[in-house]
Amino acid sequence: MKAFIVDRYGKASGRLGQMPEPELRPDDVLVEVHAAGVNPLDLKIRNGEFKLVLPYRLPLILGNEAAGVVLRVGPRVQRFKAGDEVYARPDKGRIGTFAERIAIDQADVALKPNTLGMGEAASIPLVALTAWQALVERAKLQRGDKVLIHAGSGGVGTIAIQVAKHLGAAVPTTTSSANVDFVTSLGADVMIDYKKDDFEKNLRDYDVVLNSLDGQTLRRSLNVSNHAAGSSRSPARRIRRSRKRWD
Repeated sequence: MKAFIVDRYGKASGRLGQMPEPELRPDDVLVEVHAAGVNPLDLKIRNGEFKLVLPYRLPLILGNEAAGVVLRVGPRVQRFKAGDEVYARPDKGRIGTFAERIAIDQADVALKPNTLGMGEAASIPLVALTAWQALVERAKLQRGDKVLIHAGSGGVGTIAIQVAKHLGAAVPTTTSSANVDFVTSLGADVMIDYKKDDFEKNLRDYDVVLNSLDGQTLRRSLNVSNHAAGSSRSPARRIRRSRKRWD
């Protein structure tokens, strides 16, 4: 089958070539890929930034999320059948959505909503799981909490704003002036133009900060926590970006 292959780590690596058909395990779903999401994570893997913690065997097929149609299922699969439209984020040890077909454990697959096209669905799994893990599983966000979400118009930010508002949190976000209307439509309560304003001078006593940017932004974010501001409340739950089964 055709696939995008990395033969060696490096910024200039990667080629379109032929790879063997996926092996279908008892709990697997074989998916014909109609669309795949491209993320900074794929570039980092290609460049070898994770080779010490994720020793992939090369040649490697890149790709961490996809949408498509089920072709076949393993003997222990009961939730899916041939013909189902699905989307998925394969386990970190079994990535490879930049291919015509991929075998994915049924636990990492979900039925695609009818309201989403294949391209839209393929763009959701990685960022949505990142936002859910960070806000729900890690930070245990509660109604009435205040959470600063950086880069609200980015992939993670757009989902995180909606999750946080669904949970009843107050949500300011950093964005550019060009995206104010967009993040407002997602539910953000306060918009801070990162090009003009210093968020740490305008915000105080926050419970959670979701940082999907860099270390400098993380350090500056400590200044908006309820602990750093001298509040009697417990220290802010400061979190960085996480992914399903990544930690």
